[in-house]
Amino acid sequence: MISNMRLTRKADMYNRAFSSNPCRGRRVLIVRAAGEVPKNTMLVVGGTGTLGRQVVRKALDEGYDVRCLVRPRQNPADFLREWGATVVQGDLTDIASIPATLVGVHTVIDCATARPEESTDKVDWEGKVALIQSAQAMGIQRYLFFSIYNCDKYPEVPLMNIKSCTEKFLESSGIPHTTLRLCGFHQAVIGNYAVPILEDKTVWGTTDETRTAYLDSQDVARMALAALRTDKVLGKTLTLAGPKAWSTQEVIEVCENLADRDAKVTTVPTAVLRVTRGILKSMAWARDAADRLAFAEVLSSNESWTYPMDDTYKLLDIDPASIQSLDDYLKEYFGRILKKLKEVGATTDRTNFYV
Repeated sequence: MISNMRLTRKADMYNRAFSSNPCRGRRVLIVRAAGEVPKNTMLVVGGTGTLGRQVVRKALDEGYDVRCLVRPRQNPADFLREWGATVVQGDLTDIASIPATLVGVHTVIDCATARPEESTDKVDWEGKVALIQSAQAMGIQRYLFFSIYNCDKYPEVPLMNIKSCTEKFLESSGIPHTTLRLCGFHQAVIGNYAVPILEDKTVWGTTDETRTAYLDSQDVARMALAALRTDKVLGKTLTLAGPKAWSTQEVIEVCENLADRDAKVTTVPTAVLRVTRGILKSMAWARDAADRLAFAEVLSSNESWTYPMDDTYKLLDIDPASIQSLDDYLKEYFGRILKKLKEVGATTDRTNFYV
C-alpha cells in the first residue's frame, strides 16, 4: 500500500492546484477567443489512441470540423489527416503549447492518458489542469472528459486519484462539461487474450473473480457524440458499461473456443501484485510502474466493473440493441483472423501474427 506520508503529499499537491496556477514560472501565452465560434469546431486530445481515433472518425462522419492535438512524433499521425482532420502539434507536458491549439474551437473532447512509459502526474494531472485552465481562458463552450469507473472510491491508487481530482477540477472551472467514466474496452481483450492465444503465447490471469463490462470503443465514441447533442448531460457524470460483465476466465474460454485451441494460462496471485508493487515503490526510478501496479491491483479486487445503463441509453437516445457485445465482437475478430490464416495457408499455431 502507498504510505500515508506519500498519500498526504499527493493529496496536498492536488488540493493546491485548485488555488494555484501550474503555469507559474513558465511563460504561457493565453489568448481569449473573440466572439462566437462555430458549434461544429472541435479539438480532440488523444486522437491517436484506441478511443480517440474512434471519436475523431465518428465526429468527422457527423460533420464536425475536427482538430487533433498530437505531440511531435517520429511517425506522423497521417491517418488522421487522411480522414479529414486537422492535426496541430502540442503536448500536455509542454504547457506553453496548449493555448494556441484552442483558438477557434467550440468543444474539447479529452481522450488522452499517459502511456506506460510516461508519468501520470505530468500527463494526467499537470497536463490536464493546464488544458482545463487554457480552455477556461479561451472560452471553450463544451468539454467532454473521459475518466475511470469508480475512480473516486480509490484515493490510494494514484491514477484513479488523479482522475477523480481532475473531475473535481473540471467541475470547479465553470466550463459546461460532461464526464464519461469507462469500465473497459473490447480492444484491450484482443491484445491481452486473443492475440497471445493465437500465437501460442502465455496468457496472464489473476486469482480473482473481478468482472468487467467491456464496451467497443466505437460504441463509446457514438455515445460521446450523442452527449454533445443534448444539454441534459451538462454537469453530469455518466458511467458507460457494456451489456455483460465478464470474468477473465470467461473471456479466455470464449477465445479458446473461437481459436479452437487451449490457452497457456499463467495465474498471478493478487498477493504477488502487492508484493511487487511494494518493491518497486522503494525504488525512485520505478515509482510510475508501482503506481500502475496499484491500478492493476484494483482491477483484480473481486469487484464488478459494471453499471446499469437503461437511464443513460434514454438520456443519450441510444438503442441498447445497437451496442455490440463482447462475444459478438470476438466472433467477428476471430472470423477475420482465421479467414486470413486460411488464405495464406497458415494455421492458428503460427507465431508473430499481428493485425
